[in-house]
Amino acid sequence: MAQQATPVRTARLGRTLGPEPATVSGVVLLLPGGEEVSARRPAPVLAASSVRALGRRLARAGRGEGLAVHVVHYRYRGWNGSEAHLARDATWAVEEVVRRYGDVPVCLAGLDMGGRAALHAGGHEAVDSVVAIAPWLPEDDVAASPEPVKQLVGRRVLLVHGTNDGRTDPELSFRFAARAKKANRDVCRFEVHADGHGLHQYRFEVHSLVCDFAMGTLFGRAFSRPVQDALAAPPPLGLRMPLAAGFGKSLRW
Repeated sequence: MAQQATPVRTARLGRTLGPEPATVSGVVLLLPGGEEVSARRPAPVLAASSVRALGRRLARAGRGEGLAVHVVHYRYRGWNGSEAHLARDATWAVEEVVRRYGDVPVCLAGLDMGGRAALHAGGHEAVDSVVAIAPWLPEDDVAASPEPVKQLVGRRVLLVHGTNDGRTDPELSFRFAARAKKANRDVCRFEVHADGHGLHQYRFEVHSLVCDFAMGTLFGRAFSRPVQDALAAPPPLGLRMPLAAGFGKSLRW
């Protein structure tokens, strides 16, 4: 009796969040969190739930610009050491965007381990900007080599982290941002004071910040004053920019 071949796992893009644009002019790829080590397949609904609200907000903000927003569904739950499965799936997703939509700018927006994947995959030529929300980053003295930053040259990069995050260390994202800023001036980082890993207390403000950044990088809309100031300020000021309560209430989307 012949043995059946084990199915090859493939990453995929979820359906467009919100109405699908008639003409796509820019894309945001949402990268959910993951685990440090796991060969299990992610649960699609559970994984997408962590970024779906942000995706809907982005879709509304970019409706008039032809924005398509997709969640990336990984092959594995884990980063898995040198395999870097989540980063590889993020790179595949960018390639899939190019195949589907052609030469359009892409923003990678990742949460937790997805933030690390976004930063790694940000070197793809189609990527215009990268957002890392509460990114999981390895300890400097534990990593076999420092997290790479040179791939981010020429991209605009936003990191956001809660100061009370008990899952991913905000100090590690600050150190990463400081190294990235030396290679690329277009890096900024916001701190959400007294909020935790999920950034639930200031979810509206965080989503507004990400929308402001994505609309500015993908479609040339003017950044809000806090984002302008954070990008222009020298370290450490532009890397420890406080996200004010109520941010986004005066924005038009």
